[in-house]
Amino acid sequence: MKRSVFDNKFQEESVESKIVVALERISEAFRVLLWEESKEHSLSPIQTQILIFCLFHKSGKRTVSHLANEFNMTKSTISDSVKSLLSKKLIIKETESDDNRSYSIKLTDSGRLLAKKVSLFANKILEPLANSTNAQNELLLSSLLGLISNLQNTGVISINRMCLSCRFHELKKEQHYCHLLNAPLKKSELRIDCAEHEVMLM
Repeated sequence: MKRSVFDNKFQEESVESKIVVALERISEAFRVLLWEESKEHSLSPIQTQILIFCLFHKSGKRTVSHLANEFNMTKSTISDSVKSLLSKKLIIKETESDDNRSYSIKLTDSGRLLAKKVSLFANKILEPLANSTNAQNELLLSSLLGLISNLQNTGVISINRMCLSCRFHELKKEQHYCHLLNAPLKKSELRIDCAEHEVMLM
């Protein structure tokens, strides 16, 4: 019979279960910070996330379908949030010239200003990492990249734009290399969300 990572006795026996619970605590901190920032600006958490996503990603990814996949939500849920942001004049629709039904989302000037402001909500989680050494942070990053990659392989995570899942990435003798940049990459240079990411060919 499987045991829960939240079982205190199991945690005493398993370092891995402690790591999972630690990640859950960090996730909870992220959710609290997101909720507080959203409430301050009369937004829902997903509306805040949509604004931030649109601020940092190209138009091809700023569609309802892509956002639904990105945040693991239904298209109808995303559409409702988009309607609300439209009514608040924080975004506008950019329709395709040959298809009025297809559109991407673009921030208005006021939407861009708000997106820049709310995009800082997670920086409080960043601050404690400044007290760690570069070597410690590189090791942590490497471990998290591996964990995310495994979760994608098992279907828990659907969207992944990391170097490790990109067709331009190659690992030779523990040296990461990007064939798009034609340059080796240090562990600290590996990306979590790369604009040039292309899915690895199987």
